[in-house]
Amino acid sequence: MNKNHELCATPEWAAFLQGDVLPVAVARADLGRELLEVGPGPGAATEWLRTRVERLVAVELEAEAAALLTERYAGTNVEIRQGSGVSLEFPDASFDSAASFTMLHHVPTVALQNQLLAEVLRVLRPGGVLVGADSLPSHELHEFHEGDVYNPLEPAAFLVRLQTLGYVDITLRVSDGLTFSAHKPKPKPEALA
Repeated sequence: MNKNHELCATPEWAAFLQGDVLPVAVARADLGRELLEVGPGPGAATEWLRTRVERLVAVELEAEAAALLTERYAGTNVEIRQGSGVSLEFPDASFDSAASFTMLHHVPTVALQNQLLAEVLRVLRPGGVLVGADSLPSHELHEFHEGDVYNPLEPAAFLVRLQTLGYVDITLRVSDGLTFSAHKPKPKPEALA
């Protein structure tokens, strides 16, 4: 990531995420006991999310960021894994919920974003929820990401992508940014017989 992203490690960014973004994104979601966070970066969302679940597993692509988070959360309910969200090393149906905050626009292609979203769906338990937020496309953010990956989400297309991947009960909220929740289908009653 470029130097502009040093902002993401500041107390001001954490306060913005924890005060304005996370409460809206999680407001109607039942996170359950076990949460997977994909792409925590410096952990601004992690700190808030970990107080709402018994166990949080965060998967971070960047080795240095993963090492810093491992040190920061040693002895807590947070487990850090260094790895990629497009190939999660967990069995099917491992988590009650998953989260992605201001990270998806750093995934370089729509195909890789879809692969990541499919992997999250795979590791969610039936009825589990993906919650998240990301920025909307803008000239200012394009400039902010100069020399870096910037692949923003377009809300209408994102809705169709989530549906196509198999998510249900999808809610998108568009204001200054995009917040979303999407669920893994529960088994149909006749499948339980």
